[in-house]
Amino acid sequence: MSTRHGAAREEILDRIRRAVQGAPEVEVPRGYRTTTDVPDLVELFAERVRDYRAIVHVLPAAGVPAKVAELVAGRRMIVPDGLPAEWADPAPDVDPRSADGVLTGCAVAIAETGTIVLDTGPGQGTREQTLVPDYHLCVVRAGQVVGGVPEAVARLDPARPLTWISGPSATSDIELNRVEGVHGPRTLEVIIST
Repeated sequence: MSTRHGAAREEILDRIRRAVQGAPEVEVPRGYRTTTDVPDLVELFAERVRDYRAIVHVLPAAGVPAKVAELVAGRRMIVPDGLPAEWADPAPDVDPRSADGVLTGCAVAIAETGTIVLDTGPGQGTREQTLVPDYHLCVVRAGQVVGGVPEAVARLDPARPLTWISGPSATSDIELNRVEGVHGPRTLEVIIST
């Protein structure tokens, strides 16, 4: 910072200090909403994820292995370490650049926003594994769905690398022409296990 700018900054800060000198301390109420009162989180989450053009399947936990097998049949899939064995057989190491897709779980899912959060924990893969393939199949357990962002943040470790996914990767150019798959998977398919 130049001397001129530094002097101007100090002058402004001095004026503020003089203006508030002797003013009483004021408690600022922080009444932020930290919970969500939604009767059916899974239903809202499924609705919001569909709004983002993702394919959604809601089914009982017992039906997850068969549905996963159906959806990944014939595809060269990345199956990250730590994924429940009943969901998929371990896959040989697959280079993300040559994979057809990735199968993951998640850390948490947010009903209000239709967002899935990955934190590279067991069964979630690395950022490269989840962002490079064109297809992402994510299994979300009903107990992982929370109402809002504050509830999700409370469950996450801020020291972990977080990937927030709200639908398939998409962007628009200046003329608002939507292009999918530029910054991540073009297709997002979600199984919500109830």
